[in-house]
This record gives sequence, structure tokens and C-alpha cells, in this order.
Amino acid sequence: MKYVVIILLGIVLVSCGVKVPYTNEIRDEFSLDSEKQLKKVQFFTSATIILEKSKSTGNQGTSDDGSLVTSSNSEQNRVIIPANTKCIFEGYGPNGELMLRFETGVGKTILFTVRPNQQSGKYFLVAEWGQDKGGKLSYGNETYYATSASGSTFLKVILKKLQKTKRKDRIVKGMKV
Repeated sequence: MKYVVIILLGIVLVSCGVKVPYTNEIRDEFSLDSEKQLKKVQFFTSATIILEKSKSTGNQGTSDDGSLVTSSNSEQNRVIIPANTKCIFEGYGPNGELMLRFETGVGKTILFTVRPNQQSGKYFLVAEWGQDKGGKLSYGNETYYATSASGSTFLKVILKKLQKTKRKDRIVKGMKV
């Protein structure tokens, strides 16, 4: 009985997966070349992605009693995708990027690709990075700006190593003459 528990515990510990960066090396190792195969893979984000957009309006005028009035309104919208959020492969982008979906809705996908001259081969968030506002990208058919910290976000997958060992023990009693 004790041996059965030890063997089962060993199998459970060996079968636990670890999250590793998704790279071209992993893609090639597991032959993930087609859309059909990639749709079966569960992806995760390595860090929190924060998308922001803001809209400000203002006007000046006078009130009924002759006072000068300045009015301004601002509206901010943020989409926060926490670290380790699950996402699925939706398709390929215009330049071969991986298009990943985090929620249902039209255009609610984010592109990830390998950065040029990057030795690690990790798939990072794709945006048009500028000096002032962060990275410009489209999400839900609206323009958002990813924070600069979001730029270091890359994709991860769970890698499991399954190893089954079957063992039979037989104790030999020996023979008498």
C-alpha cells in the first residue's frame, strides 16, 4: 500500500506542468505550424497588459448672470488584462503575427510576434511604440495605448512532461532440497 501511494505521488508530481515562454523552438518541437494545431494550445500572458484611451472636451462661455464659465470633461477607459490571463489563438495577423483573443467581441484581439534581433525568440506584444503615449494598438475596433510596462509582456504556455513507469515486483522465496 505504501508503495502504491509513493508511485501515485511520483506520477502526479511529474505530470504537473510549468509555464514557459512560447518560442519558435517550442513551435517547431511540437509542430505547431497550422492554425488548427495552434487553436488547441492554451496561451497565457507573462505580465499585466494595461490599455488606455482618453477623450477630453471643453468649452468656454458666459452664464445667465454674466459669469465667465470654463467647462471641461474627460473620459478615460482602461482595459486591464492581468498577468497569467488565459487567451486563445484566433488567427494570423497581416505580417504573420499571432492574433490572440482574451474575450468575445468583434476585434478584441491582440497581436504578438518575435521581435527582430531578439535572441530569446519570445512572442511579445505588438504595438506602434511612441515616445509620449506608449504603444498604439487597436482593440475592439477602437484605438488604445498600451502602457510602457505592457511592452515587456510575452506569451507563455504550459509544458508538461509525462512519464509513466510500470513496475512489477516479485519476491522469490528460494528453494529447498
